Amino acid sequence: MRVLAGCIIAVMMFTGCGYVSAAHYAQSVVGESVSTEVLISMEDPQNTVIIKDAVDTAVITRFRTSLTSKNASQTHLKIYIASVGFSPLRYDTNGYVITYRTTVSMHIDRMRSDKVHGYNTSGMYDFDIEPNAIISDRARFNAISLGAQKAIDAFVAQIAAEGSNPPKE
Repeated sequence: MRVLAGCIIAVMMFTGCGYVSAAHYAQSVVGESVSTEVLISMEDPQNTVIIKDAVDTAVITRFRTSLTSKNASQTHLKIYIASVGFSPLRYDTNGYVITYRTTVSMHIDRMRSDKVHGYNTSGMYDFDIEPNAIISDRARFNAISLGAQKAIDAFVAQIAAEGSNPPKE
């Protein structure tokens, strides 16, 4: 009984103080339907495919909106991959790299109602490997995907900030 009463009080406090999730603010900026376009990098087409899948997943889960075709969407996101990099982060006692950091940087143009807003974002993901080993394709794929999702999370935060402070007209 006390647990139920505590839950009710917590819910009342959140609703009473006007709590609104970041996804709500972000959705107010992008609308009910979003389309995405990741421009293929000729230097690294394999990473583009990984990032496209990560972006689509993040759009659906973070914006809580449907992914549609460009013609049917309220907002279109055009994503340019600025860079994907791996840098050593930690070494073992013998000098072998045991932790890498993946950094995915991108530029996103958000188009809605003939207005274009540009955003720069990046996401990082750290991962371990065995000493004196190379990065496997699976680890590389996973690191790029998670780095891209974190970059999209940063983009969602920027969009949510815009939605929480709409311009005064």
